[in-house]
Amino acid sequence: MVFAAIDIGSNAMRLLFCRVYMVDGKPHFNKEELIRMPVRLGEDVFMQGKITDAKADRLIMALQGFSQLIKAYGVAGYRAVATSAMRDASNGMQIIERIKKESDLSVEIIDGKNEAALVFSNHIEEMLNPKHAYLYIDVGGGSTELTLYFDNKVIAAKSFNIGTVRMLLEKVAKEEWEEMKSWLKRNTTGIHPLSAIGSGGNINKIFKMSGKKETKHLSYDRLKGIYEMLCSYTYQERIERLDLKPDRADVIVPAAKIFLTVMKNADIEKVFVPQVGLSDGLVHQMYETHKKNQKSPSL
Repeated sequence: MVFAAIDIGSNAMRLLFCRVYMVDGKPHFNKEELIRMPVRLGEDVFMQGKITDAKADRLIMALQGFSQLIKAYGVAGYRAVATSAMRDASNGMQIIERIKKESDLSVEIIDGKNEAALVFSNHIEEMLNPKHAYLYIDVGGGSTELTLYFDNKVIAAKSFNIGTVRMLLEKVAKEEWEEMKSWLKRNTTGIHPLSAIGSGGNINKIFKMSGKKETKHLSYDRLKGIYEMLCSYTYQERIERLDLKPDRADVIVPAAKIFLTVMKNADIEKVFVPQVGLSDGLVHQMYETHKKNQKSPSL
């Protein structure tokens, strides 16, 4: 069966089609199609406090296309969520109502806690060492979600208004950085070994740029080296020489800075990059719900 997930972020919006089938009694998730649109709602919201009509029109047109694709695919179910920019927009609920009316898609605005829970529902920790602790770092355009996993359970989770688009627009308060650093030190001191799990389009791209294939992780030093390399190029050079998309070439630098800041303050030496995110978490939750609904009492 195929599920569809829509993630309306502060930088881009994504539509994921994922097929789920059983392999040796376990569900296997195969990403069939991923469509990404660089609408960048955060440009409006973080500067003006609302989504402008022009940006809303672009959003609606893209979602009308997504709606038609979902119908054509004949999915078992879909779920659409909006995150930081829509949360902060003064006209967020009006936009959601317009989306429903003009594209026939129901979109939920989720808070930072739910966003972190969805990302974490990918169960990546099952592939890693259960004796170790992991800090899940999901960096988006408007916020960064941190989830600390230790002893087979989540022991702390928090969302911070530190995102790549906010940083480009210089809309991250110094106090927010300090709060994140103190939260990290308060919650991770004494937890060793501690590794990171990185989520989001930027860390996925950085991992690909590293050329690493034998392992699924990056060391702090390797990440710092890539960050310094990226900083040495102009925005235009990143597009032309590094073959980055225009809406990736600017946000990738602040994203790397966020990851380095988190890793440094939590004393983390390496970050695993499983290349999953919010859309994947939505599919996992939809599958779990579908599985529960299919269960019937034994006769």
